[in-house]
Amino acid sequence: MAWSSLLPELARGTATTLTVSLAGIALGLVAGLALALIRTSHIPVVASAVAAYVSVVRATPMVTLALLVFFGLPALGLGLSPLTAAILIIAINTSVFQAEIWRASLLDFPRGQLDAAHAAGMTHAVAFRRIVFPQAWRASLPALVNEATLVIKGSPAVAVIGVVDLTRVAVRATTLTYEPMRPFLSATVIYVAVVMVLIRLQRYTERRIVAKYGTL
Repeated sequence: MAWSSLLPELARGTATTLTVSLAGIALGLVAGLALALIRTSHIPVVASAVAAYVSVVRATPMVTLALLVFFGLPALGLGLSPLTAAILIIAINTSVFQAEIWRASLLDFPRGQLDAAHAAGMTHAVAFRRIVFPQAWRASLPALVNEATLVIKGSPAVAVIGVVDLTRVAVRATTLTYEPMRPFLSATVIYVAVVMVLIRLQRYTERRIVAKYGTL
């Protein structure tokens, strides 16, 4: 495979990796917050069920989860395309880890601020939106970005269901050319570049937060 033909393939693989990873992270972010809120709600049966769910999914390798979702859901009458299934798989996987990050921030939130908000007449929902969430996401930012980088680096797991991501493109190129160095080195450079962009965005956001609020 000539370099001129490898570049478009790497570009398509990169686009697929970014699509499934970023979409899955975004969905997982919302789902993780919802799971954390349920876990901290102290509703006996529901909170315990969510805690058990989080523990099981955290212990399940993404490859196994990918096979379970892609081949298991059709048995229940819900067939998904590989791309849609990949987004769902990543969302399920990252949501439980993000749930623990959110839960730690919520548990560490100063109770006195919440009591003061309620004393001022705020409902629980309003206090969460105006006081708790703005501080919780700032405190969670480093851990959330770290989880996002882990998701991107772990995204090649979805190749087992036929998604042609960046790593799979490199593998295909290697099998055609029998020259592993160039495809895998190219894929490595792209992964590093994507992760570095995320880290740069995190640091930029942190500087803006500190400049505005004086602290994270």
